[in-house]
Amino acid sequence: MASASRESTPLTAMSSGMSEGRIDDAFLKPPPAPRGARIGLLGGSFDPPHRGHVHISLEALKRLQLDQVWWLVSPGNPLKSRGPWPLVQRLQQCTDLVDHPKIRITAFEAARGAPWTIETLRFLTRRFPATRFVWLMGADNLAGIHLWRDWQNIFATLPIAVMDRPGQRHRAGASPAAHRFASSRMGERSACLLAASKPPAWTLLSVPLSHASSTGIRQKYRV
Repeated sequence: MASASRESTPLTAMSSGMSEGRIDDAFLKPPPAPRGARIGLLGGSFDPPHRGHVHISLEALKRLQLDQVWWLVSPGNPLKSRGPWPLVQRLQQCTDLVDHPKIRITAFEAARGAPWTIETLRFLTRRFPATRFVWLMGADNLAGIHLWRDWQNIFATLPIAVMDRPGQRHRAGASPAAHRFASSRMGERSACLLAASKPPAWTLLSVPLSHASSTGIRQKYRV
């Protein structure tokens, strides 16, 4: 559930720790990925980040028995016509929000210049072949993933954990992707095995729902 103080703070606020207008070099390369580690990848524009992102990250750590969750803060969303707030600002907001040793924040996609999810996943699996990655996304994204570039190969590249979102469970279950990969769906009780499963493999997790959304926060503060 979103923090009231976070949602009531204007999005132009910047705090110390990152030079205004400049992204620290550490954000522009992937974090270390220990051999055999189980790492969840939560991608998005985080425009802005909120407590809902933290909530699903903590649920994924627990339910999937992950060692880390990486927030992949993207330069932009190629499926959206309107660009997000500046990347340096969104990274600062993420670091201000997150205070957990197992949640890592990175923007290495900006350095690579590759906007498509499938390119990011292929890059990571080549660079860290001994790491067990899991793609994390909300049920709203499962409902629309068939519009993403090379979406069937996303399923073929990594196991996927779909986190329930308010009002989205039925749409997700009836989506083209859910039908296409119905035989690869794992039950929730087997979620702890997902990271070690050979793709395609996915599950839809029932989690305590958070009504926080980046869209709602943007609509509140943008004109």
